[in-house]
Amino acid sequence: MARQGRKPKGRPISGWIVLDKPKGMGSTDAVAKLKWLFFAQKAGHAGTLDPLASGMLPIAFGDATKTVPFVMDGRKIYRFTVRWGAETTTDDTEGPVTESSPERPSEAEIRALLPDYHGEITQVPPRFSAIKIDGARAYDLAREGEVVEIAARGVTVHRLDLVDIPDADTAVFEAECGKGTYVRAIARDLGRDLGCFGHVVDLRRLAVGAFDEDDLVSLEDLESAADEGREELDAEAVESGARARVVDFGALDEYILDPALALSDLYEVPLSDEQERRVLSGNPVLLRGRDAPAFCDEAYATGKGRLVALGSIDQGSFHPKRVFGGRG
Repeated sequence: MARQGRKPKGRPISGWIVLDKPKGMGSTDAVAKLKWLFFAQKAGHAGTLDPLASGMLPIAFGDATKTVPFVMDGRKIYRFTVRWGAETTTDDTEGPVTESSPERPSEAEIRALLPDYHGEITQVPPRFSAIKIDGARAYDLAREGEVVEIAARGVTVHRLDLVDIPDADTAVFEAECGKGTYVRAIARDLGRDLGCFGHVVDLRRLAVGAFDEDDLVSLEDLESAADEGREELDAEAVESGARARVVDFGALDEYILDPALALSDLYEVPLSDEQERRVLSGNPVLLRGRDAPAFCDEAYATGKGRLVALGSIDQGSFHPKRVFGGRG
């Protein structure tokens, strides 16, 4: 039986770390690493990034986890390299080759095909994906040898550009796409349409929602910041192999971004001190100013630049739905 009233372990920090995830690290492992590094009570991520991929993995602490859906629903930008001549079971380098061809596309042929991948398109997600089929993940079923049939679905590709052609065997693309779009599926389908097959050999996520490359921080920089705040050990402790604890989180916390940055696409309601007290108590507040909207399905309220609540606007009043407790 769980003990009642037990104090949560860790610091009650809130905000975002936009991690530049290295290749080889899983998204869950990255969250666990940063939760431990920051000694945070609560952490989660906004959108899984495959271990073979690098780049942006937004990680939320504390109250910022309430804003995760807004980040996940935002546009994403990927840069990826396709190798022509082979299709694999996983649509990347992990799986064995299933189809091959000596044919290689010309630049003109590639560019002529790109308009077909703009706008609302239909794609079948990779067999090795996190799509759920009868309650099980597709990649788990595929690894067990089951024949995985995944239904085609509609996704949005806002932009697909040919960035470079290093050689006849490879081409580099940049895609800006909506939620649920699989870049590996784009590479696979490009290869099929060009008659030469293809798979992803390098994938990097450059942007997610309101976050861009300027927000990225490497794991090495975070670990260096943690080292600045570690306690000094005496000779005996060093000899025993003890690991110094982080006792000063000042350098690490400089990397934490405000939770409100995830909501930049929503309407902001600045609150006075009195309005903030009302909203924190769950009460609506009347908006002032001729430009204030009368109705808005999603909005957020701030007090002195700090995120106070998520809510909606109805008949000129902001109605809080989720209240934030502060940065801590």
